[in-house]
Amino acid sequence: MTASGLLDRIADVGRDRARGGYSRHAFDSAEGELREWFIAEAGWLDLEVETDRNGNIWAWWGPPGPDATVTGSHLDSVPGGGAFDGPLGVVSALDAVGILQRKGFSPAKPFAVVVFAEEEGGRFGVPCLGSRLLTGSIDPDKARNLRDPDGNTLADAASRAGFDPARFGPDPEALSRIGRFLELHVEQGRGLIDLGAPVAVGSTVIAHGRWRFSFQGQGNHAGATLLSDRHDPMLPAALTIGAVRKLAASVPDARATVGRLVPTPGGTNVIASTVDLWLDARVPGSGLTEALVEEIAGAAAEAAAAEGCTVSVTKESYSDTVTFDSGLRDRMSGVLGGVPQLPTGAGHDAAILAPHVPSGMLYVRNPTGISHSPEEFAEAADVDAGARALADVLENLAK
Repeated sequence: MTASGLLDRIADVGRDRARGGYSRHAFDSAEGELREWFIAEAGWLDLEVETDRNGNIWAWWGPPGPDATVTGSHLDSVPGGGAFDGPLGVVSALDAVGILQRKGFSPAKPFAVVVFAEEEGGRFGVPCLGSRLLTGSIDPDKARNLRDPDGNTLADAASRAGFDPARFGPDPEALSRIGRFLELHVEQGRGLIDLGAPVAVGSTVIAHGRWRFSFQGQGNHAGATLLSDRHDPMLPAALTIGAVRKLAASVPDARATVGRLVPTPGGTNVIASTVDLWLDARVPGSGLTEALVEEIAGAAAEAAAAEGCTVSVTKESYSDTVTFDSGLRDRMSGVLGGVPQLPTGAGHDAAILAPHVPSGMLYVRNPTGISHSPEEFAEAADVDAGARALADVLENLAK
C-alpha cells in the first residue's frame, strides 16, 4: 500500500463537520482510533509495537537497541486542520518500510517508526508534548496539569484513555536508543512549487513560542452599565490583537498570530470579567521572538491600564532557533541528488529532538503552501515520491 493509499484509509477518521477538515487531539476518540490503526498497519509489516511512558508509539523493525535509525511524525491535528500535517510522515514511514522490505533490505542497525503524542498542542496547548516529555524539556507536573478548553487535565484525559500519567516524564532509556531521527512532513509555506521539486531537505526551524495574555476587568450588565463606568477587558484584548499585527510588521520576517480568544463568562449581554488570548510568535534569530513578545506585552499593559483593567502574560512554550544536523542534512541531500534545502517557520518533533540527537527533515511539496487548514494539500504523486525518497535515505542510514 502506497503512502497516498494509506492516507485514504484514514480519511474519515476525526472529520470536523463544524470547522471542516480534521480535529484529532491527544487521548480523544479520533486519535485513539488512529493509534489502533497504526498498530494494526505496523503488525502487517511484522513490526514489534511498544508504547513508552509518555504515550509515544514505537514500531521496531528487528530488535530494539542503541544507535537506532528512527523515523515518524504524529497523528494529531490542530482544530479543523488538514489531512497531511502529521499523518503524512507516519504513512510515509510505513510505506518506506514496505518498499525496503519488498527490495529484500534488512537494516543492519536497530530501526523504528515512531508516532509522537500531542505534537500540535491542539487540545492541551503545548506543542510537541510527547517529544518534550521524552527529552525532559517540560516539567511532567506542569504537563499533567495542563487543561483543555473543557477543563479536563492531561492527567485525567490520559487516565481515561488507559495511560498512567504518573509515569509521564523524561525517558533517558528511550532517548538513548535514537542514533538519528528523520521526520517527513508536508511543506508548510510555499517554496517547492516555485523550485519545481517534489521534495526538499529541511535546514532550520525559526524560534517560536506561545504566550497566554489574561486580561482582568469587571463583569457587569451590558445594558445597565454606562460606558464611562466600565472596566471591560475585551477592549484591551482587542487593542492588543491590533498591536500584534502592527508590531510584528515592524520586525523583518516576523510572524505573530492570535488564533484563540476566550471571554468569561461569554454571554452576549454580559461585559466579560476576564478575557484570555493566546499569542503565537515566531521570528528568525535567537532572542528576537521574545523581544517582540515583550513589546506586545507592553502594549497590552498600556491598553489594560487605560480601561482600568490588568493583564498577566504567561509563557506556555518556547523553542529557540534550530539548525538541523549538518552532516545528516548533507548526507540526505546527497542521497537524493542534491534536492533543495529549505527553512521552515513551523515547529516539529524533529526540532525538539535536535539538541539531543542528530535530526533531519524532508518536506513534500504543497502547491499552495496552505497548512493548518482544510485546504492543506499535496498531490498523490508527490506524496508517493516523498515516501520513496524517505526509503532511499533510510536505506542509506540503516545499512
